[in-house]
Amino acid sequence: MSDNRITLTVTPEQGQAATTGIAQAVAALPGLVSVHPSQSRDLHHFVNNNELFGRGVLRTLETHRQIVPPSLDVAGARADLDALDALRPLLEEVGRLHALLEGTVALLGHDVMDFAYEGYRHLKLSGADQGLENLRRDLGHQFSRGRRRAQEEPAPQS
Repeated sequence: MSDNRITLTVTPEQGQAATTGIAQAVAALPGLVSVHPSQSRDLHHFVNNNELFGRGVLRTLETHRQIVPPSLDVAGARADLDALDALRPLLEEVGRLHALLEGTVALLGHDVMDFAYEGYRHLKLSGADQGLENLRRDLGHQFSRGRRRAQEEPAPQS
C-alpha cells in the first residue's frame, strides 16, 4: 500500500497570492542583483573572521576619521554594511521558505512515485485481463536499461 506522507491542496488563488507576494518582495528591493558562479569565486566572502575584520576596520575608521584618506569611502562602506544587515534577516526567511518548498515538493513527488510504483504492480498483476498490457509495457520502458548490443551474427558462409 502506498504511503501518503503529505496531503496538500494549492488553489489557483493561493498560488497567485504567493506569486504576487514574491513579486512584491522583488519590487520592494530594486537594487538586488544576481552573481554568476564564476564571479562569486572572485568575491571576498563576508563570513566568520572576514566579517569580524571588516566590521572592526570600518568601526575603527569611523571613529578615527583623521587617518582616513579621501579615497576611502567610509560612508559608502557604512551604507553597504547597513544594507547587508537589513538583508540578512530577509535572506534567512527566504531560505526558510525555500526549505519548506523543497521539502514539500520532495514529499509530494515521493507520494506520486510511491503511488505510481504500486499502481504499476497492479497493472502487471491484472492489467492484461483488462487489455492494458501494451500500455503497461509502454509505461515500463522507464525501467529498461537500454538494449544490449545484439551479439554479432556469424557471417553467412558461401
